[in-house]
Amino acid sequence: MAQSPRFGGFAWHDGYSCNEPGTLASTSRRPRNGPAILLQPTRPAVTEAIALDVHTHLIPIVEERLQGFDGIAWDQTRQVLTVDGHAVGMKPLFQPAALLDWMEKNGVAHAYVSAPPPVYRQHLRGADARRWADYINNGLRDIAEHSAGRLTALVHLPTEEPAVAAAIVAEWRTAGHRHFAMPAGTGDQRTLGLAEFEPLWKALDIAGAFVFFHPGECADGRLQSFYLTNLLGNPYESTVAIAHLVLSGVLERHPAITPCFAHGGGLTPMVAGRLQRGYDTARPGVATDLQPPEAVYGRIFVDCICHSEAAAVAAEATFGQDRVVFGSDWPFPMGLVEPHAQLAGFEPQRRKRYFTTNANGLAGRIGT
Repeated sequence: MAQSPRFGGFAWHDGYSCNEPGTLASTSRRPRNGPAILLQPTRPAVTEAIALDVHTHLIPIVEERLQGFDGIAWDQTRQVLTVDGHAVGMKPLFQPAALLDWMEKNGVAHAYVSAPPPVYRQHLRGADARRWADYINNGLRDIAEHSAGRLTALVHLPTEEPAVAAAIVAEWRTAGHRHFAMPAGTGDQRTLGLAEFEPLWKALDIAGAFVFFHPGECADGRLQSFYLTNLLGNPYESTVAIAHLVLSGVLERHPAITPCFAHGGGLTPMVAGRLQRGYDTARPGVATDLQPPEAVYGRIFVDCICHSEAAAVAAEATFGQDRVVFGSDWPFPMGLVEPHAQLAGFEPQRRKRYFTTNANGLAGRIGT
């Protein structure tokens, strides 16, 4: 398969803890009074190459290392990882070869790979948080090093422990690494504009880092029904993070950071004008000596996982046409695991921007 000039069995489920077999090509439909039906659409021919996927997930499995962690159990026979009582049974998450095979079938030249939310473990503190992050990061690094240049590991930063995260950035920067990922929230009530996070932002700024922000668990109990913890909670978490990074001046103070948010930047395109209006009218707590929000949005990249062209257009209008890049969220079905079929109805030039043009622009900014 031709390479970009700059870039070198699927478990169906409704959440993060699937143990049921399924198929990558499946689409789920649920009749009004019956079980879900798995449909099998015809896979379209891959006619458009995808230079970069910024949003894929893997969980490294190194049995001898996992045995030393409380709350972690790996069942080799069943291929299930239990994390603090939560069973993660989506087998492709443990199979780098499955990701590479999916990339080959879908014409994806290169992918950034990060840890998924089930292994964030945001209750850990201090040395325990560092030890778990080291396991994840060393494992992802090893996977990337054995991918023939197809994968880049996004070093996981424990947002809930900003001092630990800053130390991780400094160490990996010294080794020449500039690609990171972090939960969009802390798992508690702290926000990203607080002073305790400033050393982390400074370390990332010094590194000239690419930082992929992915939502973790939303604590709002009202979202327990209808899978809303994911459907609404995930974009909500990203929106809160962006609001704090913009209104606190973090992105203004640290322009060398290249932030990229999952899922089209969440709900930000729908409230961007409202945040700007709050700035224009000097609402309480809004610092008007900072740059206005509309001047800062253009510093943010987002992936194209919007699930409608209208939502993608809104993301472009907020962040910029050149700031929306391809992300799949592989292997999760809430993503674009059939990108050519799922984006077939999008305007061709929009697809081209997502698949190649904008990816190359991002690569030019961060140097790879």
